Amino acid sequence: MDSRTEPERGEAAAIRRPPLVRELLLVAGLFLVYKFGRQLANGHTAEALRNAHRVWDWERSLHLPGEGAVQSALLHGDTLVRAANVYYVAVHFTATAAFLVWLYIRRPDHYLWARRVLALVTGAALALHLTFPLAPPRMLDVAHLLDTGQMYGPTVYDAEPETDSLSNQFAAMPSLHFGWALMVAIGLIAATRSRWRGLWLLHPLVTLVVIVGTANHYWLDAIVAAVLLGIALAVARAPSSVRRRPTVTVARGVPSPRPAEPVTESPSAVRGTAGGGSGLVGAGR
Repeated sequence: MDSRTEPERGEAAAIRRPPLVRELLLVAGLFLVYKFGRQLANGHTAEALRNAHRVWDWERSLHLPGEGAVQSALLHGDTLVRAANVYYVAVHFTATAAFLVWLYIRRPDHYLWARRVLALVTGAALALHLTFPLAPPRMLDVAHLLDTGQMYGPTVYDAEPETDSLSNQFAAMPSLHFGWALMVAIGLIAATRSRWRGLWLLHPLVTLVVIVGTANHYWLDAIVAAVLLGIALAVARAPSSVRRRPTVTVARGVPSPRPAEPVTESPSAVRGTAGGGSGLVGAGR
C-alpha cells in the first residue's frame, strides 16, 4: 500500500525558496540604492546641526534619560568601550546578513517576509535621512559626549564628516542599527520554537546600549526606528497569518469500498413481523 500526504498547491508555492541569484542581485541592488541615497543627503552640515539641537531639546522635554549616563558606564574601562565600538562596526551588517541567509536556507517563507519588512524599513529610513539630516550626539557641543570611535577605535567614520566619501554621518535618525537588530530578534522569535527564543531580544537591547553609549545615536533615533518597524510589520503579512488549508491524504493501491447494498426482506418475513412475529415462531410449532 502506497500512502502519501499531498499538501495544497498554494501552500507549497508559498514556502518555495526563491532563486538564489535573483535574491543576491535584489539585496545588492537595494544596498546600492540605499548607499547612493545616503550620499545625496550628505553635506548638509548646518541643517544637520540645527536638527540635532531640536532633537536634544525634544528629548529633554520628554524627560528621556541623558545619553551621557550610558557613555559614562562604557568609559569605566578601555576594553568595554572598545568592545562597544567593535559591536557597532562589525555586528550590524554581519548579524543581519547571517539572519537572512539562515532564513533563506531553513525558513524560506519567513525569509520572504523578513526581506520585505527590512526593505520597507530601509526605504522609509532613507526618505527620512533625505528630508531630516541629523548630526549624531558626538557632534553636538551641548551634549558633551566623546567620539569613542575616534578616541578608542575602531571606527568607520572619517574625523571630518564633510569629507567622508564612504558614509553619510548626518543620517542619525532613524537608527537602522537598532531597527535591523530589532527585526532580527522578531524574525528569529517568529521562525523558531525554542523555549529560549526570547533571548534574541538581547541583540537589540545590546545594540541600543552601544549606539547610545558610543554617541552615534539619540534615544529618539531608536524610538523612530521602532515605530517604522511596527508600521512595516503591519503592512507586510507574516507567514503565521496565512491561513493554511488542511492537507489531503490520498491512499494509492487501495480500492474505494463499494456502498452497502440495501437488504430486502422476504415477503414471509415481512408478514411475520407484521403479525407480531407469529409467522417465524409458528413455523416451528
